[in-house]
Amino acid sequence: MKYLLFLFALSLALSCQPKPETISEPVSEQKTKPRTIVTTDGEIDDVDSFIRMLLYANEFRIEGLIYSSSMWHYKGDGKGTLFTSEMEMTKRIYGAIPDLRWPGTEWMNPLLDAYEEVYPKLSQHAEGFPTADHLRSMVRVGNIDFEGEMEKDTPGSDYIKEKLLDDDMEPIYLQVWGGTNTIARALKSIEDQYKTTAEWESIYQKIVDKAIIYAILDQDATYGKYIAPNWPDIKIYYNSSQFWCFAYPWKQAVPELQHFLFEGDFMGNEIINNHGPLLKQYYSYGDGQKQEGDDEHIHGDPTKLENAQWGTFGIYDFISEGDSPAYLHLIDVGLDNLNHPEWGGWGGRLVQSVEQPNRWEDGAAVLDYNPFTDTLDATYPQIRWIQAIQEDFAARADWCVMDYAEANHPPVVVAKGSNRIQSQPGDELTIEVETSDPDGDSLETKFWIYKEVGTYTGDAKLSPQGNQVQIQLDEESKGFLHVIAEVKDSGVHPMTRYARFVIEVN
Repeated sequence: MKYLLFLFALSLALSCQPKPETISEPVSEQKTKPRTIVTTDGEIDDVDSFIRMLLYANEFRIEGLIYSSSMWHYKGDGKGTLFTSEMEMTKRIYGAIPDLRWPGTEWMNPLLDAYEEVYPKLSQHAEGFPTADHLRSMVRVGNIDFEGEMEKDTPGSDYIKEKLLDDDMEPIYLQVWGGTNTIARALKSIEDQYKTTAEWESIYQKIVDKAIIYAILDQDATYGKYIAPNWPDIKIYYNSSQFWCFAYPWKQAVPELQHFLFEGDFMGNEIINNHGPLLKQYYSYGDGQKQEGDDEHIHGDPTKLENAQWGTFGIYDFISEGDSPAYLHLIDVGLDNLNHPEWGGWGGRLVQSVEQPNRWEDGAAVLDYNPFTDTLDATYPQIRWIQAIQEDFAARADWCVMDYAEANHPPVVVAKGSNRIQSQPGDELTIEVETSDPDGDSLETKFWIYKEVGTYTGDAKLSPQGNQVQIQLDEESKGFLHVIAEVKDSGVHPMTRYARFVIEVN
């Protein structure tokens, strides 16, 4: 039923109008792999997000996998206590109940077991894949009894607390796939321990310097009721619009010409089937699978594919991965978005709130021009990368069963010279990338201007030739101009990587 909330929020987001955006001075890119902790309520779309994430586990440092609750999923206290949601939608749908669609605290286990089986193949293709035992060591049960429960410490909240207080001052991205309550409990425990001590100021600053919350909607009230008022300086990336194209209503959000990337021919043949035991557990329409504990998971029933909640579907069609943008943001594909969520990348584009400077959000402030519909679109900052993302997923699915020589691997793209350039109106300049492909595939290089993320409002003419492009600036305009070099290989599932040039015209 989480998808009902999706539709409500989508209608709000698409009705908004854009507002002006500013671009800050570029800063140096973070070079180390980002640290991250995942909190999840275990909905079927979380399971699918989890499976895809494991295929990218070499791209970031997974430091925690935490079971948590949400407005759609909670265990109950085992005493029959009735609970009424604080969130209007689930309050109206369910009323007072003792538990809700709880998938348990074991569903990660078969996925990690299957990951262990494909690990020998995966690890041929890229360095840095963690072992299954390493990932198992990071699994904890957080606050799961009820939606928004944060009254008691749990192994999951204690674990997050420990990570926030450790001496590693690299940012730690706290992914919120369900509610924020286990994260809130960790913060409350830190506050309870230190608020009345001489260390409080330094501890508070340490936490806000490290913690970055990436939330997909609000799925309980704990961010608004506790985190925002008591930890107002913690950064939050809030995705309320752009994830729709990876969520239940993807047929409404994704342009029809790209539906094939989510339909059964592609999902079934190129990703789910004949790609090993991990991907075989990926939930899709009509696949016959049923998640234990969730009586509303009927998507796998092949008799219920017509006139379903979001349309008519075929066997192996994509259901949802609404939480995947939270880690797609962490994958370095050359777009320099990690420290600049406002620049856009595979996790979408989020801009700094004028009213709340520690909040980056989408919706009304982040509309990209959608060439499929000839409109400004709240979802297009994510849609623009969909084909590259889905083909990349299929290529990595091959990694689960193929040796290195049989599979495709991403091209390497490096800016030749600086990719932060100072220029003046009327200048003509040339930028260039160096490219190579580990498989010896031919490469196609395309240059394009990401107009929506810049402040340069004039005309800039691009004259590409191979791996370089001449840029003619007009005589009047100033501001930041973002030029993307997009390099795609010719593999069976083409993989795409990028270099971003930021030209400051003043």
